Amino acid sequence: MNENDTAPEADEPDLDEPDEFDAPLLPEPPHPINWNLLTSEEAEAEWLELNKWVNWLRTTYGLPASVVPPFWHRHPELVWELSALHLHWLAAYDSEQNASAPLGWHRDFADARQRLRDWVAACGTRLDRDRPTRQTVWPGEDPAEPVEDRIIANRDEDFVQFVLDDVAARKQAEDEFYAGLDPASGELRD
Repeated sequence: MNENDTAPEADEPDLDEPDEFDAPLLPEPPHPINWNLLTSEEAEAEWLELNKWVNWLRTTYGLPASVVPPFWHRHPELVWELSALHLHWLAAYDSEQNASAPLGWHRDFADARQRLRDWVAACGTRLDRDRPTRQTVWPGEDPAEPVEDRIIANRDEDFVQFVLDDVAARKQAEDEFYAGLDPASGELRD
């Protein structure tokens, strides 16, 4: 090495390597959640996050089971409503939002509480028991299965099992889809 050549100092950062500061400064903004399209991994994360938020919501606002029942997770109409409300809350309380956004959320929350009451009344879930939402049978359709109440002694255990079952069903659907792909072309086999 001659005297004109300089070796990089040990403390000097290597400019070719990615820097920890290259990552986005803010987390991903809230986005609508289409529960029908979530992968098994996404669904698990969304279920846990929504459950945590719904628990916060019901205790913070003292909501009765007629608005947010313990078994909301078993009723798609409640899942979609609470998920939308959660997204709206995230956006309203984002630090980049204007100062009046939380008032807008509270105004919309009043409307959502009425819709939640309507959904809960229609689906028939209660504080200590649950049943599938009754479906109206249209002319020409097979008769509906009988709907019976089921007592559920432990809400948290029921939620965990529900999520495990949902994630497993999504994973099975994913596995079946990928098993049907032609490895050479990446297209579905006939």
